[in-house]
Amino acid sequence: MTAPMDREGIEKLIGAMTLKEKVGQLTMLSGELVQTGPASAPVTSAAIQNGEVGSLLNLVGPERIRDAQRHAVEGSRLRIPLFFSLDVLYGLRTMFPIPLGESSAFDPTLWEATARVAAEECAVEGIDLTFAPMIDIARDPRWGRTLEGPGEDPLVGQRIARAKVRGYQTADLAPPTAIAATAKHFAGYGAVLAGREYASVDMSERLLHEVYLPPFKAAVEAGVACIMPAFVDLNGTPMSIHVPLLRGLVRERWGFEGVIVSDWSSIAELLLHGVAAKPEAAALALNAGVDIDMMGKGAYVDGLPEALDRGLVTMARIDEAVRRILLLKLKLGLFDDPYRRCGSPEAVAAVGAQPARRTLAREAACKSIVLLTHSGDTLPLKNSLSSIAIVGPFGEIVGGSSEPAADERVAELVDRLKTAFPKAAISVATGSHVEQPDDSGLEAARREAGQRDAILLCLGERVDMAGEASSRAHPDVPQPQQELARAMLETGRPVIVLLFSGRPLILPDWLAAGAKAILAVWHPGSEGAGAIADVLSGAHNPSGRLSMSWPADVGQIPIFYAERPTGRPRLETEHFSSKYLDIPNDPRFTFGHGLSYTTFLLTNPRATRWTITAGEATEILIDVKNTGTMAGEHTVFLFIRDVVSSITRPQLELKDFTKVALAPGEMNTVRFTLSSDQLRFLGADLEPLLEPGLFDVFVGPSADPAQLQMLELRVNPPPSVA
Repeated sequence: MTAPMDREGIEKLIGAMTLKEKVGQLTMLSGELVQTGPASAPVTSAAIQNGEVGSLLNLVGPERIRDAQRHAVEGSRLRIPLFFSLDVLYGLRTMFPIPLGESSAFDPTLWEATARVAAEECAVEGIDLTFAPMIDIARDPRWGRTLEGPGEDPLVGQRIARAKVRGYQTADLAPPTAIAATAKHFAGYGAVLAGREYASVDMSERLLHEVYLPPFKAAVEAGVACIMPAFVDLNGTPMSIHVPLLRGLVRERWGFEGVIVSDWSSIAELLLHGVAAKPEAAALALNAGVDIDMMGKGAYVDGLPEALDRGLVTMARIDEAVRRILLLKLKLGLFDDPYRRCGSPEAVAAVGAQPARRTLAREAACKSIVLLTHSGDTLPLKNSLSSIAIVGPFGEIVGGSSEPAADERVAELVDRLKTAFPKAAISVATGSHVEQPDDSGLEAARREAGQRDAILLCLGERVDMAGEASSRAHPDVPQPQQELARAMLETGRPVIVLLFSGRPLILPDWLAAGAKAILAVWHPGSEGAGAIADVLSGAHNPSGRLSMSWPADVGQIPIFYAERPTGRPRLETEHFSSKYLDIPNDPRFTFGHGLSYTTFLLTNPRATRWTITAGEATEILIDVKNTGTMAGEHTVFLFIRDVVSSITRPQLELKDFTKVALAPGEMNTVRFTLSSDQLRFLGADLEPLLEPGLFDVFVGPSADPAQLQMLELRVNPPPSVA
């Protein structure tokens, strides 16, 4: 049969398919090269040839994928190509900072560029689709998958969603270097109970629609090819069968025509949720709009035929799902050339060796690093330093069990520091493991570091201590590393902490006060060592800002800047006010926090119009001057507060952000366009509403109220119609 090349051909193909072949298109199995879920048997060539599978995940490499594809397009009855998918969250061959770290750059151009590189590298490896971006808003750092997402704010999530979809997909999915993106995990996954992976989610409809859904709507508007529902139940209904949200909101109201793919075995897990047996589970998921059953333990294969016989689903509904999958394959160009993303070994080597990719990785890592604390003029380190000690389990944190080996990672950091500080003798002392003490190593580190001009103290989490199934009840620096930190501070030498993590970490007061500087370097990717050297030497002036508040204590969690006001706000002199008895309300570091080696002055906030009505806009302007001695980038945020509204609004709502690069002494005017649409909120019926009245407009470098400058803007009611 000739492979169809248009929509009419797709319809003819559907008409020629058996039920078994249709259900096969709805089935995604694993090549088992990468383990991203419970163990299972790998797919067989016979299953592909029999039309029992429509797509594969976790198979990488052009020759392996070419071989699997050959079974589909040369060995099966209808010769329908497979598509191949993989979790590529922050790079494939060139690794970029983790998404939470990269979000700290507040740079949509960078976000798009790193996705573009990841797509290009996927494309020559045979990958057609990535399970990214992960755009779950997270306000609880106990949740391990905080690592994969945009942080706490829905506007940041929206802009990351748009940038990543553009980067992965380009304007057209057909080119060989474009791959399909998947917006995940729809929706509210970041609010799992107690930050515990796979737990349930219980939240108000308002919170869902105001905070957790907007990034997914932005992804749909950007043309995202796929959406993946979360494992969890939302207010008692598992997301995989949530008809009001998946079919009602996403498909009907938002107009999403792409593919909805389940997460790993989530349809089969409906049995454990206690809502359905296998045939009912398959019917509920398909009727909700889930097209592909990923590793579902036969949920669709076994369940849909019986469900069809019992009248639980219709053939039209099955055809609808098959049609969406085949149209995705058509858009990906797979009917035209099923091997289009299977590059030759030479092409793979050329892509991996391009210096521009490493340059971008280094830029991304530099821009993601956040200078959390800094005292005196410790940083940048002086070029005249004669000795530096690298202390801590750096190799274990960054290298872990992955390639290259931990000692190679350490050697790379030493090499980069030697280049940046050619006069300095650089020593290495581990002093502690990540989670276990090393008494002899601790004493050796104390002796070694006590003789050096500066101590670079590497602390934090291994990368596998965050991510899926890596929730932590106490997201802090593990105790053995805290003992190492105390020992280093006791040497009296300047201590600069390099903090590696996949989430905000709770830092002890003595460390925040005793270290000369603390830098959040996250897990910075392929060029992390070079970026660290660039920041420490001043070759790059740190400009990263936190996209997620860092709690001072676990008892504050969840913590975020956009709280709603209370009738009894915190008053230190009033017992009956909203506060803790034993800890402060304020986070250790607020949203947007980040220091620089230079200083910036924001002055003269103003508006081009102080009064607007529906359909109108104003410009908010503020002058920014670099008052220090180094060139640097400054991020400026625009927040609003609706002073009086029919629904209580957050104390601050982020409406825009931008970055300005300034030389020493240079001043520039930052301009924001603020429209009446940006002043709308969801009314009592959860529909957008613009109410006339007074709005406070805030401009500043973070969500810290002490750093914000305020203007007042009035929205007038629309003129009455005679």
